Amino acid sequence: MRLCSRPLKERLYLIFYLFIFSINLLAVLAWAEDDVVVDRIVAVVNDELISLYDLNQSLEPFARKVKDLGYSADKEREMLFQVRTDLLRQLVDAKLVDQEIKKNKLTVAEGEIDRAIERIKAARHYTDEDMRAGLAEQGLTMEDYRKEIKEQLLRSKLVNLEVKSKIVITEKNIQEYYERHREKYAGERKYHLWNIFISADSAADGSNHETALNKMESILAKLKQGVPFESLAEDSNISSLGARGGDLGMYLPSELSEQLRDVVGKMKAGEFSSILNTGNGYQIVYVQKIIETEAKSLSEVATEIHDILYREMVDSRYQVWLDDLRERSHIKIIN
Repeated sequence: MRLCSRPLKERLYLIFYLFIFSINLLAVLAWAEDDVVVDRIVAVVNDELISLYDLNQSLEPFARKVKDLGYSADKEREMLFQVRTDLLRQLVDAKLVDQEIKKNKLTVAEGEIDRAIERIKAARHYTDEDMRAGLAEQGLTMEDYRKEIKEQLLRSKLVNLEVKSKIVITEKNIQEYYERHREKYAGERKYHLWNIFISADSAADGSNHETALNKMESILAKLKQGVPFESLAEDSNISSLGARGGDLGMYLPSELSEQLRDVVGKMKAGEFSSILNTGNGYQIVYVQKIIETEAKSLSEVATEIHDILYREMVDSRYQVWLDDLRERSHIKIIN
């Protein structure tokens, strides 16, 4: 098909790509003749370019980290290729976002940058000197940092315009989330645990385990006779049996091992367990007390759920918006 028979917009982009191709070809020829590294174009995003220099600047800190990991040459090349691919995609996305910022004529005043920096300083308890010193360690000046903050604020305004302003969280959304996550807002049960433990070092004939078990049985007998668990666990005399005991603290069931979770879950406050084989010894567990918190009602957690849903929707809808923006744009990756 002849060039003149194509739509005007398509012809203009085709001419533009041919122009870019010729520039890269000249760069390759110059490199071949003069043996010098020449910058070239690695991507075209609508009518803007991303250069090899831009990509290498982003890649440099990651490349150093990959090299420091000590992988084989093949593995290192594989990882660097993946990082390069990911970074190029990020540069393309950033270029698209910047173009949308210009299209929507979004701006940031110097006062907005000042207030953002002051909020950061307050949150981190930085003085102006602290911040400047920290930036200097990263090879940045305050002007560099102000430029970064400005870019972040502009992109935040774009997200507000294109994504956040279109999000509505209804009472029904909040109710449905609450019903799906009932266990999250149910009352919690915590156990205040003590234990007494006797180690049993491995022995081929199993004699150490048998000795440890016999000692633990004598301790269990004292507990059954009514000796308070706390006083027995802290009694220096039990150390003569090779036992140690004490206050383990408060635990949620999910924080316990499967063995302890099964045992403790069936116990009441003031009860001690039978002798438990831990694999490397024996222990008796005591539930000193159980603390239960009440379940949270929907009204108590509605604000929390609203914030959770809002963040989730922002993330998902931003990605949808960005994917759609890519589809509507002319993007050419030049290897």
